[in-house]
Amino acid sequence: MKLLCKTQHLLHALTLVSRAIGTQQALPILGNILVKAEGRRCTLSASDLELSIITSFEASIENEGSTTVPAKAILNFAQYTNDDEVLLETVEGTQLRCTSKKSKVVLAGEAAQEYPTITPITKETAISLEAEPLLQALQQVTFATAKSSLRPVLGGVSFQVKDGTLKLVATDSYRLSEYTVPGTGVDSDLACIVPRKVLEELQIALGGDEGKPGKKSKGADEAEEGSEKRKVEVSLGSQQIEFRIGNTTLLSRLIEGKFPDYQQIIPKDTKTDVTFTTGELTTTIKRMHYFAKELNNTVTITIADNEAHLATPQTQLGRDESTLGVETKGESNKIALSSLYLLDYLGHIKDTGVIMSVSDGMHPAILRVPSQPNFLHLIMPLRLQD
Repeated sequence: MKLLCKTQHLLHALTLVSRAIGTQQALPILGNILVKAEGRRCTLSASDLELSIITSFEASIENEGSTTVPAKAILNFAQYTNDDEVLLETVEGTQLRCTSKKSKVVLAGEAAQEYPTITPITKETAISLEAEPLLQALQQVTFATAKSSLRPVLGGVSFQVKDGTLKLVATDSYRLSEYTVPGTGVDSDLACIVPRKVLEELQIALGGDEGKPGKKSKGADEAEEGSEKRKVEVSLGSQQIEFRIGNTTLLSRLIEGKFPDYQQIIPKDTKTDVTFTTGELTTTIKRMHYFAKELNNTVTITIADNEAHLATPQTQLGRDESTLGVETKGESNKIALSSLYLLDYLGHIKDTGVIMSVSDGMHPAILRVPSQPNFLHLIMPLRLQD
């Protein structure tokens, strides 16, 4: 194998696929990246057997071939090379020599034949979605998944397309996010539970590099793929899902099981609406969290006459309370919510105002923002402190 490529294209591709490599590999070779030169493109692949990421970029290929090299080693070379181009070639069997204008590095690799086969999906359903609405939905929903593995179905996002409407839902049983994207133009129905990890990587592939969702990518073939990146091709098999964005493919196993029937816990009628200034509420909850975390993250919110009184319980560290000027509709009310969950939600919205709808202290609070009426967030109440 011998090829010449742009260093920035190589680095972008390596950064992307290396995110599929887990901290603990079932097989040592899974710490490697599979490099394949064929035709006019160099293809990189990585997998942890649950998630696989494959991407390619243009290269000048003299000899076709393939090998695998440790991800950390080749990333280290690409990150700290200032030259615009790099020559990659296999030498003495499985070694990969990386040569640029000012440097030469030889990496010890392993034969490509030793790398587990990444099996293409057997497509049963295929749909095409617009990238931007999908990215926004993922950013507003994925954070609400459960981090524990006790209930696997809660560790993923319910991904459903029905009657041309895409709905994403995530819950850890203490909070819930639901985002509806109407008018997708998709005729086929689709329903599955997608692991959080692949959706986090999809956000990065759609919106950013360096592991920061939402930041515009400047990777390989940007001009060539500009129009393609506006679409995400989704293919569903019996146990796998595939997302394709331009020249990048993410392949993941699905989570087996039935997603909870969450509709029954969303209050149909609420008694009180209160509109907070997002920045003021965020600052107040951040300050109160110092005390609230000592007792189940509890913050009590008392609503009456265009005021919201927030207070923490008395703890060994002390107590905090604050009265905010707000807009209220309906009757006076009182509820206790988790400061941790409030901060998590507030960190994922950009509106200057946030609307909280409350039934009473025994039912969930519903949170919405004016600019996204199709986004609903729900937080279960905590026991009110006497």
